[in-house]
Amino acid sequence: MNFGFLRRELEYFLGAVRFFTRLPVPAWVGHSPAALNQAARYFPAVGLVVGLIGGLVYALATLFWPKTVAVLLSMAATLYATGAFHEDGLSDAVDGLGGGWEKGRILEIMKDSRVGSYGVVALTLALLGKFMLLVELKEAWVPAALVAGHAVSRFAAATLLATLDYVREDAQAKAKPLATRLSPGALAVAGGFAALGLLLLPLGKGLAACLLAALATFWLARLYKRWLGGYTGDCLGATQQVAELAFYLGLVAAWPV
Repeated sequence: MNFGFLRRELEYFLGAVRFFTRLPVPAWVGHSPAALNQAARYFPAVGLVVGLIGGLVYALATLFWPKTVAVLLSMAATLYATGAFHEDGLSDAVDGLGGGWEKGRILEIMKDSRVGSYGVVALTLALLGKFMLLVELKEAWVPAALVAGHAVSRFAAATLLATLDYVREDAQAKAKPLATRLSPGALAVAGGFAALGLLLLPLGKGLAACLLAALATFWLARLYKRWLGGYTGDCLGATQQVAELAFYLGLVAAWPV
């Protein structure tokens, strides 16, 4: 067994955990941009971890509180675990695309730390939408939906790394270390982790949810390509949030038989 290979891959995974969440990782995990670029294929694996945290909090909360409270606590747990990393990207991206009319202005607005009206509306609708959709799910499905939703939506964001160009030139941008194109092999690894998250859901429901997440991602990718010529870190966060919402929509939908 190649223990060097396993240790290196574990370091890449933990590097992704450190970048995308606030969860602690061992001190020996490296910090190099090259290692973080390799870690991009573990983006959906981080989603599995975040979803498991949310699912566990939900399961424990149902022992003491109603379903609505359990869903709210599970969402709070995932927000705490990630530091609202992707939600911040959603608000910045919507502010930029909503308030700017050309590439330079859109990127300038996205970089502004202040949240505008577009961003506030987007965050409100996203959080409320997740809450309502998770509440509508069968109680037994909620933990599995959280795991799958977080993994699949992060795979959706990872597809942008494989298909679009990074458009910011400043070295301090949040996604600069991830700016290298994701290879087909790395994307396949990411897809494997996303598929792993679907195992606890009914096959038909899971496929329908993935279809809606894919359509939402395709629409956003075309939007980013049209207005920016590619993606930014905020675009990745926005894609994860919208794809997660679309995934839950697919689970809740009453599909014709």
